Amino acid sequence: MSAPQTSTPDTRHPAPSAGGDRRWLSRLPARVGRPTRVIAWLVLISNIVIVGTGGLVRLTGSGMGCETWPYCTPESLVPTQALGIHGLIEFGNRTLTGVLVIVALLAFLSVVRLWNTRPELPRLTLAVGIGIIVQAIIGGVTVWLHLHPSIVGVHYLLSAALVAISAAYVVRVYATPGPRERVVPHSYATLTHVTSLFVLVTVAVGILLTGSGPHAGDDKAARNGLDPIFWQHVHSWPAYTLFALTVVLFAWSFRTPPIARLRRWTGLLLGIELVQITVGLWQARTGLPIALVNIHMMLAVCLVAAMTAVVLHLKVPRAMLAVGERSTATS
Repeated sequence: MSAPQTSTPDTRHPAPSAGGDRRWLSRLPARVGRPTRVIAWLVLISNIVIVGTGGLVRLTGSGMGCETWPYCTPESLVPTQALGIHGLIEFGNRTLTGVLVIVALLAFLSVVRLWNTRPELPRLTLAVGIGIIVQAIIGGVTVWLHLHPSIVGVHYLLSAALVAISAAYVVRVYATPGPRERVVPHSYATLTHVTSLFVLVTVAVGILLTGSGPHAGDDKAARNGLDPIFWQHVHSWPAYTLFALTVVLFAWSFRTPPIARLRRWTGLLLGIELVQITVGLWQARTGLPIALVNIHMMLAVCLVAAMTAVVLHLKVPRAMLAVGERSTATS
């Protein structure tokens, strides 16, 4: 009589473990460390750089360097030799959008495990990623409508918004987690928000001014019909008001709690404005050379980033306040 046969498990193809599909997640960072902060800076820098490359597209008349979107021509995804340098410039800017998506994805993966403890971090990276995709679609619409100045203006405004979100992300990855509390007087906070409003107005009027001038992105592109000389003066009104408000914020920051570090951030804001005003006057008096206009465009979003940092430093984590109070009590 033969012994009963028993089946043995096939070890050549083991059954997947219950947590096998989550194994990759455990390899992602579980805290905010140096790699997360480096990626955060890359998110901010890349969103500023693409403003410069987008400006180069417009300033070199390469806005229609690719005839359509998402393909460069109806028959080719990439630019053909017939499109020349304009096709390369336009396609290069489109390619950089892919780099931004990758950087945003890396940023999300670097904080996705913190969703329960630091939910603001993955949410900010998601906002950046979604914004980049929306921006690419608006860029395609811009090409389809042959660089209509209104769509081009929306395109730039969204770029400024993405820089603001990216700046907020950088601030948050350095911040102590937990509830936050305002540490400045209500009047200082109000003045800060009024200043941020003038940043928005200054950028918006600058967009209208650009849409009226010679740099529309293509020789055949439409202008918005505004008088560029008059709107240069209109642009200066909120710009100089912004500068005056920032001087007050900076001077007043020396009377705010050092823990808020507002001296640093209002000083940065003031410095960017000084350079921006200098470049603006220089370009207006030298016939709007391409290099200066492009610098002016990039400085505008740097201004948005600095203003975002100032606003976010009006409050500090309560944990930091508790540590400061204990240090004061024991000293």
